[in-house]
Amino acid sequence: MRTIRASLITLIFLSGTLTIILGFFYFRYNAEHKDLTAKERKTAGGQFIKLSAGYTHYQLGGPDTGKVVILIHGFSVPYFIWDGNYEYLTSHGFRVLRYDSYGRGFSDRPDIDYTRAIYMQQLCELIAALHLKTPASLIGVSFGGKVARDFAVSYPKLVNKLILIDPAYPSITPEAPEIMAYYHELINPGNRATGQLEDFKYPQRHPGWVEKYKVQQQYHGFVNAVVSTMYHYPVNGREETIALNHTHKPVMLIWGKEDHTVDYHYSDSVRKLLKTEFLPVADAAHLPYLEHPELVNGKMVEFLRK
Repeated sequence: MRTIRASLITLIFLSGTLTIILGFFYFRYNAEHKDLTAKERKTAGGQFIKLSAGYTHYQLGGPDTGKVVILIHGFSVPYFIWDGNYEYLTSHGFRVLRYDSYGRGFSDRPDIDYTRAIYMQQLCELIAALHLKTPASLIGVSFGGKVARDFAVSYPKLVNKLILIDPAYPSITPEAPEIMAYYHELINPGNRATGQLEDFKYPQRHPGWVEKYKVQQQYHGFVNAVVSTMYHYPVNGREETIALNHTHKPVMLIWGKEDHTVDYHYSDSVRKLLKTEFLPVADAAHLPYLEHPELVNGKMVEFLRK
């Protein structure tokens, strides 16, 4: 009996100690200390519209008569990832929409599972609420390429053409339980922020990128959104590309030849399954349209105008 009692006391002590340690790291390193309120949104620029799952932050510009182009950002960098491209496209006569996916940037962070359905619902509702002329062309980068693929398959009548820039392709199955991944992300916000520089071949040419990224990390719900997406909206590039091919949409594929985020060799895999117009970009990593905008922007406009 004494042995059992001693073991129980030891277990309680260890559990309490572990709780204190975990709590210390949570309060010490967790960057999420603000709610995303109307006051906070006033600092964001752009516009806001309330959809069924919450407010979406967006920017819409260019002539009303222009062909509609929708820019879909990647896994976690919000719509500032299109700075420069948005302005280029609107100046060339296109009606351009860029927006923050739920959980990113200044869009709301609903406490839900981030599944395919929520991504499809947000974009479909946004198109309807803003009365955009369809079919529209989609430009998606990285994980945004996956969203673009899936949206074209789900709503083919709403989509004209697609431009996929280094689109997500390999399937990655998380190994740790979701709660552990959530806690790890929560206490290591700096890793997620500084890791974004790996998307550039020349990160020194993009000063301030990490600081701009960190703004969204201070609002409750960011970590839940990115972790939930990993576990509830997995990538299956092969199946998604085959499904897109069956829609017979014109597709342009752009890939940085020195991309190590979604390795360049996956461009061969995509082109074996999907008829595309292909633009490999030398001396560029995961974001070739930012590293060589003078080349990529012009080629995108040519494709969209055909």
